[in-house]
Amino acid sequence: MKRTLALGGVAAGLLATALVTQPAAAAGDVVSSPLANTGIAAKNIAGFWWAENMAQLKGATPYDVETQVVGKHVSTGGPTADTKPGIVPAIGDEKKVTSVSKNVNLPKTTGKVFFRGADGKSHWCTATSVQAAYKNLVATAGHCVYDVVGNKATLDKWVFIPGYYQGKTPWGIYVGKQAFTHYDFDVYEDGDRNYAFVTVYNGLKLPHGGLKDVTPENIGSWVQVSPELAHQYENWLKKFKDGKWYVWKFFDAGRLGDNVGGQGLAYNQKIGQSVYVFGYPSGKHPDGNHAYTGHTLKWSYGKTFAAKASDIKAEEIIGVKSSFTGEGSLGSAWLSQYKSARRLGYLNGVTIGVSDTDKNNRYDTSVSPYFDGETFGVYKAAANLWSGSIA
Repeated sequence: MKRTLALGGVAAGLLATALVTQPAAAAGDVVSSPLANTGIAAKNIAGFWWAENMAQLKGATPYDVETQVVGKHVSTGGPTADTKPGIVPAIGDEKKVTSVSKNVNLPKTTGKVFFRGADGKSHWCTATSVQAAYKNLVATAGHCVYDVVGNKATLDKWVFIPGYYQGKTPWGIYVGKQAFTHYDFDVYEDGDRNYAFVTVYNGLKLPHGGLKDVTPENIGSWVQVSPELAHQYENWLKKFKDGKWYVWKFFDAGRLGDNVGGQGLAYNQKIGQSVYVFGYPSGKHPDGNHAYTGHTLKWSYGKTFAAKASDIKAEEIIGVKSSFTGEGSLGSAWLSQYKSARRLGYLNGVTIGVSDTDKNNRYDTSVSPYFDGETFGVYKAAANLWSGSIA
């Protein structure tokens, strides 16, 4: 969902990053929803995106369901930390490494999530890999996982592809298994809780050709379903005129975090810290200018400030100056203390909308929920769950 906002409010402060005892999550504040809870369902989803020479991936468009916010937006004192500040180290950065670089090396952790929207069409948002016990966790905007337009709980056929570029899947396709968000977003679409964490299965890759021929006699070793019911898995299982059955011959690409790493997580941080925003902006500015294609990963840099947008039930959001357009950049990773040499930092926000604050018909601000102890509670509920291989 593209949120075009008018915003106000500025606050400053220093970044507090001491690793502290982390607060326990209130179980009632976390909502969990299945995306693909069986291996067969997950393979069928992967087959959907690979079918017809990846036609659905190549034809997907940035998720741009628009919400125009026109009400008055007033400055507040800024979001307040609900507990002490805390961090979760990035994968490979559990022992802190100090490095300095003048160049901005793009993180391997960022990619695109693809799904089918309520309109029945294929869309994408930005997302990023984050630290987790089993190196299998993705973070993005809540409305890039949960269906706020249709009647279904979650968006359909959800996959994450790090480093995706025009049909190329360098580290494989990672099918979503379980989605986690805050109760207030799931029930009330609260903008302050517009984030989601998704566990993913091990990545899948295909060999050259992609299909394996099987007979009705040995098909059971490939699919846990009788040949008579094979039509239910048309995206994974094919029958050709020669009478043979064919299945997608998937290979296990390994765990997401092992392949691309995973960013750390920071919450309850003071407003005014510097962050890099990494995403795939697309679409046009209000004046019609197309500044971005959405094909390649881009970055912007700035200091966070406080904002409020009551029209979308967002009382404690934060902003950063950025020229990113809304389409495609939804779910972009806000990384604090980003070390370019290691391509690692701390996830401290995800883009949920953009704004033209100076009214010159050019977007100049991106906004995110403020990550607090309740955000950490949602993250913690997802971060220790195993998903495993489906190849």
